[in-house]
Amino acid sequence: MLAITLAAATVAFVVIGTLWPVKAAEFYLGRQHLIRSNATPEAALQNLGDQLKSASWTQAYDSLANKTSFTDTDFLHDLVGAYPNLRSYSKLERFEFHPLHQTDSDAEFLVKLHWATVVGDAVSTRKVHMVKGNNGWQVEWPLTREPTLPPQVIPVNYLRWDVIYRGAGDEWGTADVDAPHVKIVDMRPVQRAEGMVIMGELLNEDVVPAYVSVTATVMNKNQKPIATEGSFDKISHLILPKAITPFLIKFPEVKLSQVGSVDMHPFSQLVPASADPVIEIQNEKLNPAPNASLTGEVVNQSGQIANIAHVLGTFYDPSGNIVWVADQYVDRALLPQTPVPFTIHIPEDLARKISSQRTVVSTYSMGGAA
Repeated sequence: MLAITLAAATVAFVVIGTLWPVKAAEFYLGRQHLIRSNATPEAALQNLGDQLKSASWTQAYDSLANKTSFTDTDFLHDLVGAYPNLRSYSKLERFEFHPLHQTDSDAEFLVKLHWATVVGDAVSTRKVHMVKGNNGWQVEWPLTREPTLPPQVIPVNYLRWDVIYRGAGDEWGTADVDAPHVKIVDMRPVQRAEGMVIMGELLNEDVVPAYVSVTATVMNKNQKPIATEGSFDKISHLILPKAITPFLIKFPEVKLSQVGSVDMHPFSQLVPASADPVIEIQNEKLNPAPNASLTGEVVNQSGQIANIAHVLGTFYDPSGNIVWVADQYVDRALLPQTPVPFTIHIPEDLARKISSQRTVVSTYSMGGAA
């Protein structure tokens, strides 16, 4: 009797799991072609999203209505890039879509792809057209091709700093290369909804490049430490001689009203560096609220590929005081002579106070930072 009961329960659970699978099972079994019918455009888009989330690139490509217009390699390069970049090491976490219009035979949707990267959420937006065929609805993927650069010679003329440290067998006594001289030239604590924030600027006063960071300890009214935090990614860590980087340090559990004083400590270390690749910023524009932002393009003026670019914006009021520091990581590799757009979002309550900005770009190329 027990065996019969267990067998019946097993069959029932299998039927239930097949007809109404949980999302985790749908995601896992997506590789096994467990997909829903394409009877509606929403279902077809959801199927495509599930395939992309499970990195089933071939299945996703095969489902497209316009796949004969490009190769599966073109499709993969459009999604994650032809060269190593921030998105190459990320995963599609969310696939959102919103209808724009629909008829009996075609439809148009706005699609947002949320990529989970090591520095947070990277969002790409596409306007997707869909058509209805004999086998249901299919997506016409709006492929973006990376430009093909012609063979050419780009002259290289840039500064470079190499460092020779004292070795174990060298008779230098205790002498070694000094750390670069850096100083904080501006600092301002502010209260935000998410907690206290300290922002400012750091200057490399030296004639050599420096790897820098900043830590801050906030004290209460009795001069006892409350918390210590550092500027992890809201800073350009490698700065050339006489250059300035902004920084922003967050204290999520601290209120400005609790703080009596702040103890700041800049850190610097001498590192080898070069002034190449040269990244130019073009077509910068401050866009007012709503959707306040700084937009523009970064252009790699060198002949080498910059795999990851970090754009940092410092925003000032009419008196030159810092109002905000914000950033964006460009999730595509910067090819030589190829403009890539960026958008840095600005809190709308601060946008009306901003009258100017300074933008800096730091890059990482496979083989070293620049």
